[in-house]
Amino acid sequence: MTRDPIGIALSMMNRLAANPLLDRFGLRRSTETAAYHGTRIGFRTLTLAGREFKRVSNWLPRKRLPGKPAPELFDLTLDEDQQMIVDSLQRLARDTLRPAADSADEAAAMPAEVFETASSLGLALYAVPVEFGGVAETLSPVTSVLIAEQLAWGDMGLAMALLAPFSTAQAITRWGTGEQQSRYLPAFCEPEPPVATIAIDEPQALFDPLNLTTRADATPQGYRLNGRKHGVVLAAESDLMLVAATLNGRPRLFIVETRTAGLRCQTDPAMGLRAAQLAAVSLKDVEVPADALLGDDDFDYEAFLDMGAMLRCGLAIGTAQAVLDYVIPYCNDRQAFGEPISHRQSVAFMISNLAIETDSMRMLTWRAASRAETGQGFHREACLAKLLCNEKAMEIGTNGVQLLGGHGFVKEHPVERWYRDLRSVATHNGGVHA
Repeated sequence: MTRDPIGIALSMMNRLAANPLLDRFGLRRSTETAAYHGTRIGFRTLTLAGREFKRVSNWLPRKRLPGKPAPELFDLTLDEDQQMIVDSLQRLARDTLRPAADSADEAAAMPAEVFETASSLGLALYAVPVEFGGVAETLSPVTSVLIAEQLAWGDMGLAMALLAPFSTAQAITRWGTGEQQSRYLPAFCEPEPPVATIAIDEPQALFDPLNLTTRADATPQGYRLNGRKHGVVLAAESDLMLVAATLNGRPRLFIVETRTAGLRCQTDPAMGLRAAQLAAVSLKDVEVPADALLGDDDFDYEAFLDMGAMLRCGLAIGTAQAVLDYVIPYCNDRQAFGEPISHRQSVAFMISNLAIETDSMRMLTWRAASRAETGQGFHREACLAKLLCNEKAMEIGTNGVQLLGGHGFVKEHPVERWYRDLRSVATHNGGVHA
């Protein structure tokens, strides 16, 4: 994609904010503030603020992607398409996301140039059926998990931001009606796709996604939504939002265009995932039409949560792999008492445990995704993967900091950021869907 003047200006601003001379002259805070606001404004401009989704009169029949045939044995071999996607996203994570991660975390915003580069790959196309302009021909939870892994290796916060529109398109593809698919899915295949996100989490202790306080009440024209959400990825930048709310005692999802009256977003800074631009969302008498209810009788909210859990597991695996890949050369190079610290048995055992737990997380998650992809029951496997990743993600982040000693506590090394991001795995429910 050709760089426009906004993208060039933002790139120069971000480079200026990274200049060490700012600390010498006491200009760090003011410059980072300017870069932050400039990035937000530029990113919103690039994503076509105020996009409208027009109703269609002659929509296509709804498309349900078929599953793949179940193999006789659980096979971990990637097919050619999956390997191509992994290779492309590895380069994106290495060359674009990883170098931008630190400044994105400091600015609490996704740089416009990262959005441009990622958009050029057409990530959302893999979530949209061929009939609506995408390339998806079968259900692909395994591919979705692989995408999450590779992006999170670059940075989990940026990965969450990039996956939010992809996940929204996945949900509409899986459960949307023919009219909903015809209205929204083609937009995700345009050169400049809409920004979209999913809002589930609510600001209450011991939040249960099956017991939502956000409510939807039927009206003569459709539905009226009232409630609050928090930790919503890219909420302030989104054109479209899937909002979870209780309708007649059951949790459902509603497609809400963010220009709708009564919907308000407010910055919701968090310990981690800062580049994902988390925000709190309030819904005050938000009126939506009857066709805003996602899907019909085939909608499965529990399966929706399980799909999201698998994608968050993929994010945890990618970040855990980043920790492992960083601490091994560090411990081999770091000298203490005349030898590398990796020669110490306690250090070697800790690194071995990091590798074992990362691969355990990967195997359980891939197993759950494989069963979902082939039309088999996957709720048990998804819950097991979620439980393991919730526990081990925090442990891996903690041990990564421990292995670096005092260096693990400072921003000179990225492990402290990965630690903060990995803490979110057990506490965050929204934003992504496989």
